[in-house]
Amino acid sequence: MDDSQIIELYWARSESAIAETDRKYGPYCRTIAMNILHSDEDAEECVNDAYLGVWNAIPPQRPTFFAAFIGKITRNLSLHRYQKNHAAKRGGGETGLLLSELEGCLPSPGSLDETMDSRSVGELLDRFLEGLSKEHRVIFVRRYWYADPIADIALRMNMGQSRVTSILFRTRNKLQKFLEKEGVSI
Repeated sequence: MDDSQIIELYWARSESAIAETDRKYGPYCRTIAMNILHSDEDAEECVNDAYLGVWNAIPPQRPTFFAAFIGKITRNLSLHRYQKNHAAKRGGGETGLLLSELEGCLPSPGSLDETMDSRSVGELLDRFLEGLSKEHRVIFVRRYWYADPIADIALRMNMGQSRVTSILFRTRNKLQKFLEKEGVSI
Protein backbone atom coordinates (compact mmCIF):
# COMPACT_ATOMS: atom_id res chain seq x y z
CA MET A 1 0.00 0.00 0.00
CA ASP A 2 1.41 3.42 -0.87
CA ASP A 3 1.61 6.36 1.53
CA SER A 4 -1.32 8.28 0.06
CA GLN A 5 -3.58 5.26 0.61
CA ILE A 6 -2.40 4.94 4.21
CA ILE A 7 -3.05 8.65 4.79
CA GLU A 8 -6.55 8.25 3.35
CA LEU A 9 -7.19 5.45 5.86
CA TYR A 10 -6.28 7.88 8.66
CA TRP A 11 -8.60 10.51 7.20
CA ALA A 12 -11.38 7.90 7.08
CA ARG A 13 -10.53 7.05 10.74
CA SER A 14 -10.08 3.41 9.77
CA GLU A 15 -8.21 1.37 12.39
CA SER A 16 -6.52 -0.52 9.55
CA ALA A 17 -4.42 2.64 9.05
CA ILE A 18 -2.30 1.69 12.06
CA ALA A 19 -1.88 -1.91 10.86
CA GLU A 20 -0.81 -0.70 7.41
CA THR A 21 1.56 1.84 8.96
CA ASP A 22 3.11 -0.90 11.08
CA ARG A 23 3.41 -3.22 8.10
CA LYS A 24 5.21 -0.62 5.98
CA TYR A 25 7.07 1.47 8.57
CA GLY A 26 7.32 -0.71 11.69
CA PRO A 27 10.94 -1.81 11.12
CA TYR A 28 11.96 1.76 10.21
CA CYS A 29 10.41 3.19 13.39
CA ARG A 30 11.77 0.40 15.60
CA THR A 31 15.29 1.02 14.25
CA ILE A 32 15.06 4.73 15.07
CA ALA A 33 13.74 4.01 18.59
CA MET A 34 16.26 1.21 19.29
CA ASN A 35 19.21 3.35 18.16
CA ILE A 36 18.21 5.95 20.74
CA LEU A 37 16.86 3.83 23.60
CA HIS A 38 18.75 0.51 23.38
CA SER A 39 15.78 -1.23 24.97
CA ASP A 40 13.30 -3.43 23.10
CA GLU A 41 10.53 -2.67 25.56
CA ASP A 42 11.01 1.12 25.50
CA ALA A 43 11.44 1.13 21.72
CA GLU A 44 8.23 -0.84 21.18
CA GLU A 45 6.34 1.49 23.49
CA CYS A 46 7.65 4.56 21.63
CA VAL A 47 6.67 3.05 18.27
CA ASN A 48 3.15 2.39 19.56
CA ASP A 49 3.01 5.94 20.92
CA ALA A 50 4.17 7.18 17.51
CA TYR A 51 1.26 5.38 15.85
CA LEU A 52 -1.07 7.10 18.32
CA GLY A 53 0.62 10.41 17.54
CA VAL A 54 0.03 9.90 13.83
CA TRP A 55 -3.59 8.92 14.52
CA ASN A 56 -4.09 12.16 16.48
CA ALA A 57 -2.31 14.32 13.88
CA ILE A 58 -4.10 13.01 10.77
CA PRO A 59 -6.51 14.70 10.28
CA PRO A 60 -6.03 17.68 10.24
CA GLN A 61 -2.49 17.28 8.88
CA ARG A 62 -1.84 15.69 5.51
CA PRO A 63 1.91 15.00 5.44
CA THR A 64 3.67 15.14 2.08
CA PHE A 65 6.43 12.75 3.15
CA PHE A 66 4.83 10.17 5.42
CA ALA A 67 8.09 8.33 6.20
CA ALA A 68 9.71 11.54 7.44
CA PHE A 69 6.53 12.44 9.33
CA ILE A 70 6.34 9.18 11.28
CA GLY A 71 10.14 9.04 11.65
CA LYS A 72 10.17 12.48 13.27
CA ILE A 73 7.37 11.55 15.68
CA THR A 74 9.17 8.31 16.62
CA ARG A 75 12.50 10.10 17.05
CA ASN A 76 11.04 12.88 19.22
CA LEU A 77 9.17 10.41 21.44
CA SER A 78 12.31 8.26 21.76
CA LEU A 79 14.48 11.25 22.69
CA HIS A 80 11.89 12.34 25.26
CA ARG A 81 11.82 8.81 26.72
CA TYR A 82 15.64 8.73 26.77
CA GLN A 83 15.76 12.03 28.66
CA LYS A 84 13.12 10.79 31.10
CA ASN A 85 14.99 7.51 31.66
CA HIS A 86 18.31 9.27 32.21
CA ALA A 87 17.17 12.36 34.11
CA ALA A 88 18.77 11.20 37.34
CA LYS A 89 22.01 9.88 35.86
CA ARG A 90 24.69 11.24 33.54
CA GLY A 91 25.81 9.62 30.31
CA GLY A 92 24.58 6.19 29.41
CA GLY A 93 25.21 4.78 25.99
CA GLU A 94 25.36 6.07 22.46
CA THR A 95 22.60 8.65 22.82
CA GLY A 96 24.31 10.44 25.68
CA LEU A 97 27.50 10.48 23.65
CA LEU A 98 25.94 11.90 20.50
CA LEU A 99 24.03 14.56 22.45
CA SER A 100 27.28 15.61 24.12
CA GLU A 101 28.97 15.73 20.68
CA LEU A 102 26.39 18.27 19.50
CA GLU A 103 26.46 20.33 22.69
CA GLY A 104 29.18 22.67 21.46
CA CYS A 105 27.72 23.46 18.07
CA LEU A 106 23.96 23.89 18.65
CA PRO A 107 22.17 26.44 20.81
CA SER A 108 20.21 25.11 23.75
CA PRO A 109 16.45 25.69 23.37
CA GLY A 110 16.40 28.12 26.29
CA SER A 111 19.15 30.28 24.78
CA LEU A 112 17.22 31.23 21.64
CA ASP A 113 16.17 34.87 21.70
CA GLU A 114 12.95 36.32 20.34
CA THR A 115 14.38 36.93 16.87
CA MET A 116 15.69 33.39 16.46
CA ASP A 117 13.22 30.62 17.23
CA SER A 118 13.77 26.89 16.88
CA ARG A 119 12.04 26.88 13.47
CA SER A 120 14.59 29.42 12.18
CA VAL A 121 17.44 27.28 13.49
CA GLY A 122 15.86 24.29 11.72
CA GLU A 123 15.83 26.24 8.46
CA LEU A 124 19.47 27.16 8.98
CA LEU A 125 20.31 23.50 9.61
CA ASP A 126 18.57 22.58 6.35
CA ARG A 127 20.66 25.18 4.50
CA PHE A 128 23.82 23.92 6.16
CA LEU A 129 23.09 20.31 5.23
CA GLU A 130 22.34 21.28 1.62
CA GLY A 131 25.83 22.78 1.42
CA LEU A 132 27.56 19.54 2.44
CA SER A 133 28.71 16.85 0.05
CA LYS A 134 26.30 13.92 -0.18
CA GLU A 135 28.74 11.66 1.70
CA HIS A 136 29.19 14.09 4.59
CA ARG A 137 25.46 14.83 4.74
CA VAL A 138 24.60 11.11 4.92
CA ILE A 139 27.19 10.55 7.65
CA PHE A 140 25.94 13.54 9.67
CA VAL A 141 22.27 12.60 9.35
CA ARG A 142 22.89 8.91 10.10
CA ARG A 143 24.71 9.90 13.29
CA TYR A 144 22.58 12.75 14.61
CA TRP A 145 19.12 11.98 13.23
CA TYR A 146 19.05 8.17 13.25
CA ALA A 147 21.55 7.89 16.15
CA ASP A 148 23.53 5.23 14.28
CA PRO A 149 26.73 4.09 16.02
CA ILE A 150 29.95 5.16 14.28
CA ALA A 151 30.82 1.52 13.53
CA ASP A 152 27.51 1.07 11.65
CA ILE A 153 28.03 4.27 9.67
CA ALA A 154 31.56 3.19 8.74
CA LEU A 155 30.26 -0.15 7.51
CA ARG A 156 27.40 1.47 5.58
CA MET A 157 29.74 4.03 3.98
CA ASN A 158 32.55 1.51 3.37
CA MET A 159 35.17 3.49 5.29
CA GLY A 160 37.09 3.28 8.51
CA GLN A 161 35.67 4.40 11.84
CA SER A 162 38.45 6.97 12.28
CA ARG A 163 37.50 8.59 8.97
CA VAL A 164 33.82 8.76 10.02
CA THR A 165 34.84 10.28 13.37
CA SER A 166 37.04 12.83 11.60
CA ILE A 167 34.27 13.79 9.14
CA LEU A 168 31.81 14.23 12.01
CA PHE A 169 34.29 16.36 13.96
CA ARG A 170 34.98 18.63 10.97
CA THR A 171 31.29 18.85 10.11
CA ARG A 172 30.35 19.86 13.67
CA ASN A 173 33.02 22.58 13.56
CA LYS A 174 31.67 23.80 10.20
CA LEU A 175 28.15 23.82 11.64
CA GLN A 176 29.24 25.87 14.63
CA LYS A 177 30.98 28.45 12.38
CA PHE A 178 28.01 28.51 10.01
CA LEU A 179 25.52 29.18 12.82
CA GLU A 180 27.74 31.85 14.40
CA LYS A 181 28.06 33.55 10.99
CA GLU A 182 24.25 33.51 10.77
CA GLY A 183 23.99 35.23 14.14
CA VAL A 184 23.06 32.24 16.30
CA SER A 185 24.88 32.33 19.62
CA ILE A 186 26.06 28.94 20.77
